[in-house]
Amino acid sequence: MSFADAYLLKAGLRELLIKSDPHPDLKISVTIPVYNESGLERCLDSLFVSAGNLDGLGRAEVLILINAPADAPTEIMEQNYHTHEATRDWIAHHPHPLLDFHLLMDHSFGKKEAGVGLARKILMDEAVRRFGALGILQGIIASMDADAVVEPNYLSALLKHFNTRQRYGQSDDIGGQLPEGCSIYFEHPLEPSGFEVHEPEIYDAIAQYELHLRYYLQSVRYTGYPYAYHTVGSSFAVRADVYCMEGGMNRRQGGEDFYFIQKVAQRGWFSECNETCVIPSARPSDRVPFGTGPVVRRLSKSGEALTTYDPRPFGMLRHLFSDLEVLYTGAEMDKLMDSLPRVLTDFLKTQQFEDSLLEIRGNSASYPAFRKRFWRWFNMFRIMKFLHFARERGYPDVTVGEASMMLLEKIHPDKAEFIAHNSSFNSGRLIKSYLAIFRKFDQPTI
Repeated sequence: MSFADAYLLKAGLRELLIKSDPHPDLKISVTIPVYNESGLERCLDSLFVSAGNLDGLGRAEVLILINAPADAPTEIMEQNYHTHEATRDWIAHHPHPLLDFHLLMDHSFGKKEAGVGLARKILMDEAVRRFGALGILQGIIASMDADAVVEPNYLSALLKHFNTRQRYGQSDDIGGQLPEGCSIYFEHPLEPSGFEVHEPEIYDAIAQYELHLRYYLQSVRYTGYPYAYHTVGSSFAVRADVYCMEGGMNRRQGGEDFYFIQKVAQRGWFSECNETCVIPSARPSDRVPFGTGPVVRRLSKSGEALTTYDPRPFGMLRHLFSDLEVLYTGAEMDKLMDSLPRVLTDFLKTQQFEDSLLEIRGNSASYPAFRKRFWRWFNMFRIMKFLHFARERGYPDVTVGEASMMLLEKIHPDKAEFIAHNSSFNSGRLIKSYLAIFRKFDQPTI
């Protein structure tokens, strides 16, 4: 029995999908769910080019699942059949010595479960099955989207990243570990390129949305929370054995990437691969209930400014988290709680904070053990709950430009001063100036 068999017996949804055996030198599997998609060839072209840098590193394969619910509209079914034929033809004309493509189609999804989460899970489960057949626990499963493209070093950068020991966490955490998973650096296009859309309002919208993603990540990191990473479905990868240990991908119709990555990140050995770049599409869409496509569609039609979380609640969490040793020892707890804003103490009461803290302390033999348990309790989900709680109690959302400026004043005042001196920029140029700064925060090693 392979390492993957127990997981597949418990949580797998499909029997063997790919009849051909995996190549013995397989190292990385890229999974691409496809729904009502007309631009898959661009994605495959970029992966094909990327395979040119695999010499000496191993082989790769791409698993593609064209999918739809059984009751999908006729036009979506027709588009899927057209994509299937075009992709099959593309594969036939693109043989590669180090890269294999496997094309699947499934129109049997139930209405309630249909969505990108289910498609991603089926593909990642199949990748696990193939690595299991080879006994390769540390095979890499990468998640992509059909409308994204990658840089030429994408495959080689991921293979090198997962084979490079890195230090994780704080000074008393274990260091020198190989990554168990990673988020991959991404940048949306900010101007027309290739077959991308050409309407300027689309690029104004995607700049705001990407700034929101980067502002949010930096704000969570500002609180001191140690497991904050981007959760973009087209831009992450995980080891096959870790995928199984964490119960695999969920079947959510949207946000599946957020929930899965948070589980893996909290293990403590998640990382960032900044040596390559994924370029997600900037186009509007309605393929998922929330996320990039719906936001871009709404903003490009309305011309309104995107809003995001007020920076002040993040500062409240920073104050609480900065006294973690007080939470561990219990000394001066009353003083700490009295120093917190009312909105945070009210929220903590709704979460039974004091009782939970006693339980965490009672099950922690040391400060490092306490810290690990505490962060499992006060995780990204609870942080988001507090932000929503604060939003309803006097801290409404602000525009993403305002929020970015307020955060910069705290974490990088010289950057804020630069922006202030260029206040004559129009709104679009100002957003892109903020975005350039926040991109650099997310890619510090390059």
